[in-house]
Amino acid sequence: QVQLVESGGGLVQAGGSLRLSCEASGRTFSTYSMGWFRQAPGKERAFVAGITKNDHITYYEDSVKGRFTISRDNARNTVSLLLNRLTPEDTAVYYCAAARSSFADRRRSAFTYWGQGTQVTVSS
Repeated sequence: QVQLVESGGGLVQAGGSLRLSCEASGRTFSTYSMGWFRQAPGKERAFVAGITKNDHITYYEDSVKGRFTISRDNARNTVSLLLNRLTPEDTAVYYCAAARSSFADRRRSAFTYWGQGTQVTVSS
């Protein structure tokens, strides 16, 4: 079992940046592909970015390509999401998730473990 704890959310002005972090418990972090999802008020939780476990391939939802960067540090059991050029449309609760799959999967159902979420609010 993996426990995930996110941090780094907050209030930022449009155009600003934030760095989200997710720390995983246990000694098996490197055996999971990791992803970030977000859920805005009144909307379903949606994929944002992912990084595979073997080749560390990164992949993104179209609206965040070129603005967000996902990375992982297996020695520290962490996955990070750097959010640049934020807009009010990026306001959401951001969730970290872990998947056993080796593939660049965007489906919520592929991710087994979830963190509690961290709020990101972008003011205009």
